[in-house]
This record gives sequence, structure tokens and C-alpha cells, in this order.
Amino acid sequence: MCARLFASLLLGLLCCHSAVSEELRLVTGDDYAPFTGKMLPAGGMLTQVVQAVLALSDIDSTLDWQPWNRGYLKTLRGEYDATFPYVPTPEREKEYIYSAPLLVVEHHIFSRSNDPIEALDPEQIRGRSVCIPLGWQPSTLLQGFLDQGVVRRHSPIGIKECARLVLIGRDDFFVADRRLGDTALQLIGANNGQLQRSAEMISTSSLHLIVPHNHPRGSLIIAQFDAGLDRLMVSGAYQQVIEGYIESRALVQSSQ
Repeated sequence: MCARLFASLLLGLLCCHSAVSEELRLVTGDDYAPFTGKMLPAGGMLTQVVQAVLALSDIDSTLDWQPWNRGYLKTLRGEYDATFPYVPTPEREKEYIYSAPLLVVEHHIFSRSNDPIEALDPEQIRGRSVCIPLGWQPSTLLQGFLDQGVVRRHSPIGIKECARLVLIGRDDFFVADRRLGDTALQLIGANNGQLQRSAEMISTSSLHLIVPHNHPRGSLIIAQFDAGLDRLMVSGAYQQVIEGYIESRALVQSSQ
């Protein structure tokens, strides 16, 4: 179904020839639903976006799945050309060139409905346990509270596990994108009001495809990728991919 969707969305748009003649070697990580995941349709929402951009730009590619840190380091060493999706941090920006945003992320707090947390306020979260999946980068504000000992950090392997641990009371809250958190709640069956999302967004960030600064074609890869992403957005196909993915996941969950 996903392949047919892409074909219909991109038909008539494939009118340019790639300046990046070599096949792009891509790598991403698992268990980052709904953005990337081996078991997700077409590898996840942002895997679909990246592959749609490359198809529109007439760029051939391969995609491998690696543990997040391993894929990041292998890309830095030149074993892959690019990896995704990553939030900008000062440390990463020293090593990588960032594409235009694949998605602007809206961060919310997810907590138990009978013990709600609506803001990253020291008085609300003092002594609590925050669940941050292994390899995830907390916001500057949350990292400050961790450094000060205001909250404790627990790091399981993925966001789905964080949702489960908050549900059973092992942890008190987690912070995630609205779509990501809602998907995690669906995956653990917490759809009867046991967990809740904060009413207000607490911050925003963006997710990107990244290429090492030391890559000989890095600037060219990013420039062509950004041009393709812009065409995808202008055509309306980008929004159709995002909305179609969310709708398809909702249908899958409702049938299980």
C-alpha cells in the first residue's frame, strides 16, 4: 500500500537528474516510532519522507539498520554517507552538516492521568523519575534538572518501554513529540485515559538528515536533498505522506 501511495504521489514529479551520481548509503536506527522502525510500514514516517525525497531527486540509495550510536559513528567514519533523523546539538553540529528539517517536533509531557505533570517545573517534578530512552538527548532545561539532581533518569531501550514504565508507575513521566508519544500510548494499549499528554507544548525541535563535514560530497548531498525536500513540500506530497502515515497507523492500531 505504501509503495503504491508513493508512486501516485510522486508520478509526474520525477523530472530532474541527480548531480549525486553515486548510490547513497543510508543508515538509521530502530524503535523510534512513528519516525523510524524496522516493523513500521515502509520503515516509519521519516524513512518514507527521506525515500520520497531521494526518489523525487532521482538518487539511488541503500538503507541499513544499526543501533543508533553504531550507525552514527559508522557514518562519521565514512562507512555510510548519511544518517537520520537527528535533533541538532552543539556536539553533533561540530561533526555533521544538517539538512533542512524533515519534521518540526512538538514536545509534550506524558504522565499518568491520576498524577498529571503539566510543566517542567521544579516543584512539579522534584524527586520524580523521568524516562528517557537510551541514546536520546534531553532538552537543555531537562538536562539542567538532571544535573542538579531535581529528577532521576531511567533509560530503557525505547519510547514504547517508557510509556509502559510510566503506566505501571516505575517512572513518572516522559517527554516526547506529540505524534511519537501518542503512538507509544497506542502501542501499549493505554488508550482509556490511563496516561495523558500535557495540554500545552513545552518546546519544539526539528529532525534532520545529517552528513559528516568530512564527507567529500557532503555539501552537494545536503544541497540536493534540501532541494528535493522543498519540491516535495511545495507539491503537497510531503503533507500527504505525513497524514497518510498517521492515518494508516491509526487504522492498524484500531484493528489489533
